[in-house]
Amino acid sequence: MENSMMLSVNHLCKNYEKFTLSDVSFSLPKGSIMGLIGENGAGKSTTMKIILGMTCSDGGSVSVFGHEGIRAEDREKIGVVFDELPFVQTMFTSHLGKVMKGAYKNWDQKQYEEYLRKFALPDKKELKDFSRGMKMKLSLAVALSHNAKLLILDEPTSGLDPVVRSEILDIFLDFISDGERSVLVSSHITSDLEKVADYITFIHNGRLMLCENKDDILYGYGIAKADQDTIDHLDSELVLKKKKGKYGSEALVKDKEAFLHQYPDILVDNINLDELMLLLCSD
Repeated sequence: MENSMMLSVNHLCKNYEKFTLSDVSFSLPKGSIMGLIGENGAGKSTTMKIILGMTCSDGGSVSVFGHEGIRAEDREKIGVVFDELPFVQTMFTSHLGKVMKGAYKNWDQKQYEEYLRKFALPDKKELKDFSRGMKMKLSLAVALSHNAKLLILDEPTSGLDPVVRSEILDIFLDFISDGERSVLVSSHITSDLEKVADYITFIHNGRLMLCENKDDILYGYGIAKADQDTIDHLDSELVLKKKKGKYGSEALVKDKEAFLHQYPDILVDNINLDELMLLLCSD
């Protein structure tokens, strides 16, 4: 089973003065996309940096491509996009292609140039003059142009318009279509993840709140709505979280079918990822 996993994170911990990543575990199968969600400062970027060996953990382990830890040769097979553009800001895109050709054995200059055209990125303009959206597209062009097997992307569609975001989501789906490549992507744009992700991992305040198949969440979970007394007396085995509201109360239901079988007269709405996060994080 382990060989079917592109990436496995096991009981990961990291201690900072004002933040602790605590016991985070998840596995990303080959041929799939996992969406990593959570509020700012939840621990998503810390988790990604530990996976990449950019930050040391204080406990737990990471396995990539079937072996523990990240080796020098593994970096050839991982495409990375982070919030800040990690390239010399006075370069042009053509200069960057030459640098990347020296950095990656499997660099595909033709593919890189195709992405530059697809993303409408100019050559005669220094990188420091690129907009945020242009910088994200350039990082993606690089990540997708050296025959990577695993993409690790931190907010890759941030600052992009809906049309370009849609194109990039299609690129992700095409990337995993051979069943041998995978994507780990964090995003605050949960509607994007609802379109393409196979799995959702939710981290809140450094703790793993949920890691499940996306369709099981969107089609299995629900929000029961009723008066406070009715919600208070629901079977606790059917309810993950309760929330009192100004005009009524809500309950997060994990299995809509089982819930409605027991409570056919209670309204249960479908749920999206934003609503799921809000309910799980509510007091």
